Amino acid sequence: MKILICSDGMPAAENAMRLGAAVATPLKADVVVLGVAEKAEDESSLQQALEKQADALRAQNVSPKIEMCAGSPVSQIANETSKTKYDLVIVGARKTGATGLHWRSAKMYELIKSISPPVLVAMGEWAQLKRFLVCTGGKEFIEEAVQLTGKLAKAVGASVTLLHVMAEPPAIYADLVRLEEDVDRLMASKSELGMNLRAQKGDLEKLGVPAEVRIRHGIVVDQVFAEARAQHYDLVVTGSSRARGMLRHYIMGDLTRTILNHASCPVLVVRAGSMAEPRSFWRSIRRAFTTKS
Repeated sequence: MKILICSDGMPAAENAMRLGAAVATPLKADVVVLGVAEKAEDESSLQQALEKQADALRAQNVSPKIEMCAGSPVSQIANETSKTKYDLVIVGARKTGATGLHWRSAKMYELIKSISPPVLVAMGEWAQLKRFLVCTGGKEFIEEAVQLTGKLAKAVGASVTLLHVMAEPPAIYADLVRLEEDVDRLMASKSELGMNLRAQKGDLEKLGVPAEVRIRHGIVVDQVFAEARAQHYDLVVTGSSRARGMLRHYIMGDLTRTILNHASCPVLVVRAGSMAEPRSFWRSIRRAFTTKS
């Protein structure tokens, strides 16, 4: 695995280095530390700061390659990730406010929307990486996030909870609610949600990662944070999707932005894959009547 850790030399980047060390060591990853100075005259002081911050990596027997550049941080990091294929980009995030859409540095949100690799945002307090929460949405296009989460969880010895939040349906759908609350029954069903969650749980378990599925009802954002508070997760995984058309930009949904604003632990933002044909009852029926030529 190849990891890019981005730093502007500020204290928030120290968390990125520490988190990078925690995942790079068990993954035996190649690590590049990219320092971006917005002004060329700041490169010398930034170089010194990077050398000091990189000690967190060296202390874990990770030997990072340190690179420097000057200019717009978002543009420079986007350029680096377009030239070299990285499996993960790690950045720090400082809190800048508690109102509006962006509670943290605007550059962080823009970076997440501008580059292709998954972005691990170092924030909040964490002492270990042992419990991961994945906001699945119950769809197949989240499977790339599940696969990456599984690799990280296996490396650090973490367990994974797949969380799906359902809106409260009208009372006439009480049977559906009971089905969703009975996780075992849901997972055994031929519903699209049940089949997708079963496949995602199975993918994690094939990697040797302990996994469970949890279902909640209500407003998605509220239920995600209620789950996070109740179970004390060390990492939250969410997604973003590619914008339609020719743009190479990604769309950050309200859920992802709110998680980034409020999270008290690191957040992994993974690109959603392409929409696939749903695993459904009728798809199963078609397969049953398809014979090989």
